[in-house]
Amino acid sequence: MTIPTPLEIAAALFILVNVWLATKENIWTWPTGIVGVVLYAVVNYKAGLYANAGLQVVYFVLSIMGWYEWLHGGVNKTELHVRRTTPHQWLGCSIASIVLWVALLALLRWTHNAQQPILDAGTTALSLVGQWMMNEKLIENWWFWLVVDIAYVPIYLKSGNWLTAVLYAAFCALCIKGLIEWKRSMQLTSA
Repeated sequence: MTIPTPLEIAAALFILVNVWLATKENIWTWPTGIVGVVLYAVVNYKAGLYANAGLQVVYFVLSIMGWYEWLHGGVNKTELHVRRTTPHQWLGCSIASIVLWVALLALLRWTHNAQQPILDAGTTALSLVGQWMMNEKLIENWWFWLVVDIAYVPIYLKSGNWLTAVLYAAFCALCIKGLIEWKRSMQLTSA
């Protein structure tokens, strides 16, 4: 077990605040997330989790897009509200998850020194889809994140980043909180 670096501690704190703010539908989730993903790009790269390092770069772009969507993605460019995933969106999310997983796995196997390529590719693929769902304020994004967060705990433990493993265990509880809070928000909006 390694001692967390100041970089990993800072990244963990920013992402913890980011997810907590997301459960509250607070727009400040996006700027705190942007800082956190920049820091985690470096943490993951140093741990040999290259797909997850690259994922942080994609999160950076998706966070900017999500920030805009939450503010202007609703009817007539108004605030976006929580909603359910449609069957068509589920189909697209399922196909995207599988295609991304296979493509990332092929890329990671090609690098020859990637750590835990099957789990790294799978969690990265599901994270991308989950992030798109969060950007769209689809309540089921929290289920995607719960699966990903459970898988990340052993990945980060094995790579020696125990602080990040603990963070992802805490995210599991925040996913449940997010489901409850977003369901309440959806009910208030539809009332």
